[in-house]
Amino acid sequence: MGTVQFDFRGEVAVVTGGSRGLGLEIAEAFGRAGAAVVITARREQWLREAEQQLKDQGISVLALVCDVTNPASVEQVVQQTIVTYGKIDVLVNNAGQVWAAPAEQMPLARWQQVIDTNITGTFLVSQSVGKQMLLREKGTIVSIASIAGLRGGEVNFIGYSASKAAIINLTRALAVEWGPRHIRVNCLAPGFFRTRLTEGILAQGAEAQVANTSPLGRIGQPGEIAPAVLFLASEGASYITGQVLPIDGGGTAK
Repeated sequence: MGTVQFDFRGEVAVVTGGSRGLGLEIAEAFGRAGAAVVITARREQWLREAEQQLKDQGISVLALVCDVTNPASVEQVVQQTIVTYGKIDVLVNNAGQVWAAPAEQMPLARWQQVIDTNITGTFLVSQSVGKQMLLREKGTIVSIASIAGLRGGEVNFIGYSASKAAIINLTRALAVEWGPRHIRVNCLAPGFFRTRLTEGILAQGAEAQVANTSPLGRIGQPGEIAPAVLFLASEGASYITGQVLPIDGGGTAK
């Protein structure tokens, strides 16, 4: 699928969870649009492979190990980015985790793990990067939520659904607070895409069932999220903030 053309030459984009899947797709899209990209991940192995993949495309990239639940780790990434590139224009909060279990059986440790990564991690990175953006009174933040945060129909994903709903309202709260200082904050709510997090479900033959919930009759395809991220981060969306954009083939319209 072709990518809509955007111009981010001279800008710096940070993508958490950027070593694989949707995060790497988003980082590649920013790089092809001219941005220098900073990708983070918890695992060194995947990070180095992604870094090389981006470099092979001629993209300026800084790859840093980061635990988004650890304030010191987050701050180190932000400071290394400032030292290397001098600024941060765009933040994409993509790092996330999921754990499936019936609500009555959800282990507290797994609930906490999902909440810590998805919502606390999103807050910590937004806070740290936001401080840098506020100094310049310029920047955009795009967080990856989920349609699971818009409805209660995702059975056995209570922690994930709750955390994604929290990201949506965190987006609104930051947009209201930082809007007067020229920081825009929005989020996407993807539907079902083929990613590392959904491989297990698809392996059990769920694709047809999931596709039937979408008016377009299919799950999301590679290349269908990154253009929306770039749009929300671009000057084309200069009057858009505090919004959640579902990318779900029309599923939430039903």
